[in-house]
Amino acid sequence: MDIFIVAAAVVGFYVAWNIGANDAANSMATSYGSRALTLKQIVVLASILEFCGAAFFGKKVTHTVAKGIVPIELLDHHLVVFGALAALLSAGFWITISTYYHLPISTTHSIVGAMLGFGLAAVSQNHLTLDQIKWNVLAKVVLSWIISPLLGAAIAFIVFMLIRFILLNRFASESIEHVFRYLQVLTASYMAFAHGSNDVANATGPIAAIMGYSGEVPFWVLFFGGLGIAIGIATWGYRVIETVGKQITELTYTRGFSAEFATATTVLAASSIGMPVSTTHTLVGSVIGVGLAGGLASVNLKIVQKIIFSWIVTVPVAAAMTISLYTLMVVFV
Repeated sequence: MDIFIVAAAVVGFYVAWNIGANDAANSMATSYGSRALTLKQIVVLASILEFCGAAFFGKKVTHTVAKGIVPIELLDHHLVVFGALAALLSAGFWITISTYYHLPISTTHSIVGAMLGFGLAAVSQNHLTLDQIKWNVLAKVVLSWIISPLLGAAIAFIVFMLIRFILLNRFASESIEHVFRYLQVLTASYMAFAHGSNDVANATGPIAAIMGYSGEVPFWVLFFGGLGIAIGIATWGYRVIETVGKQITELTYTRGFSAEFATATTVLAASSIGMPVSTTHTLVGSVIGVGLAGGLASVNLKIVQKIIFSWIVTVPVAAAMTISLYTLMVVFV
């Protein structure tokens, strides 16, 4: 089985790289859109903080992805290996395609959809029954995907309106915005740490499953995932940063601060209870929330529609790809 652990580490690293390339937008795009940070500064800061969040705070969500949906303890281990590898490859391919087209998809959707595909394939081959898939956990995860962008939008809207009422309407806007430029760097850092803590599980969860997950995630797995995310940010992260940072709505320092604070708070709260929320959904919801504070006309609805469409197709596409890859592995390997 050593060769499969090596294969899992390599493919998991590829998925982590994809997470960094696509989801770097989640932690730093608003700072880029408001010009609080340059692209080079974003790469350095996000890489360090995403790595720290992943390595030191990613255990609980890894547990959910590893065995929270598919009851891997009921399957022969070689089937778990094939299923987890198929899930990693499917999620990685789909994220790569989406990043190429500048689409900020949910990498959480990708891996959860892929793991569901593995479970359904196992059911079709009579290795599991349909009721053994943990639908209650899946339902909670899906519900969190709906709640998180709405919560992010609400918090961001409220925070920005409070800033407008307490500060912008009473003091010189230019001076206030200057102060919030530096505060936004702090919230961007907070956001990067929170994102790393939640989304590293999208790469490390299947690796843990392949290793025969027993409840404890080896630190090297989280370290490896964090490193992959950091490299992904540094090499290809700029593609999605442009879409989220500049194409949804116009961002000032106060708006960017509000969106980042709302997103990071929502995501870190989810990480603390082991819930793999969509950081992408949460941030896009938060950006829309601050945009709506300036009226519906200030939000680019065409871009929002394009992003939401990519979200909708992610789960079924990742699941279908996993079913195909898993079936091929079982037949030919």
